Amino acid sequence: MVTEVKHYVHFHGAPVRGKILMVASSPAVSKQTGWPIGFWAAELTHPLRVFEEAGYEVELASTEGGKLEMDGYSNPTDASGYSAHDVISLGYLQKPEFQQMLANTKKLTDVNVEDYDAIFLVGGQGPMYTFRGNRALEKLFATFYEMGKPSTAVCHSTALLLEARLSNGELLVKGKTWTGFADAEEDFADQATGVQVQPYRIETEAKKLPGTHFKVAAPFSAYAIQDGNLITGQQQNSGAAAAELLVELLGTN
Repeated sequence: MVTEVKHYVHFHGAPVRGKILMVASSPAVSKQTGWPIGFWAAELTHPLRVFEEAGYEVELASTEGGKLEMDGYSNPTDASGYSAHDVISLGYLQKPEFQQMLANTKKLTDVNVEDYDAIFLVGGQGPMYTFRGNRALEKLFATFYEMGKPSTAVCHSTALLLEARLSNGELLVKGKTWTGFADAEEDFADQATGVQVQPYRIETEAKKLPGTHFKVAAPFSAYAIQDGNLITGQQQNSGAAAAELLVELLGTN
């Protein structure tokens, strides 16, 4: 028996393997808490590391374009210490190129799908407001999906999949097994902060949809599902796992 292991490491001088579009929420304000909200740092940086090490170029777009802001609790330098363990995000924050990436994003409506091999939606608190019901983003994501390109959403960015439809009018998740932020994880977040953080719950809403299978693993475990060219990750600890599935899928196309 021969076992082969491939590590996707981008050695200096190696050709770029392709281009991946990441989409994050533009800054917003939570109607629940009044907090400034945006994207969750680890859900951008951890997949970004996977993509860059695999040799892919990454472009970051957002719902409105321009400068992005991360959720405070996701910042490893935040006084709360909630994400102080996140050394990957801490490392990226030291990079001028990463700061420039956050400072000047392309608006998603200016994106040309033909320029990219895959799409990855970054989660955070912002997507609960800026992704769900966003018809332009739904259309963009569905276009990638219907072109057979790996289409990925993690954590609260999976709110988009509650309403996203294909060109034939069917829900994109019809007949699919997928995941997203779990109700048990929302319970933890509410208890930790002392407030009801989110305006609705993805798992609760997903289970109201007919003909689809929403599945979660243990709270805050690294969990991602691939069903065809749809890839979903449960929460902030699942971004790298989802990114690895995406890279693997691109390698088979």
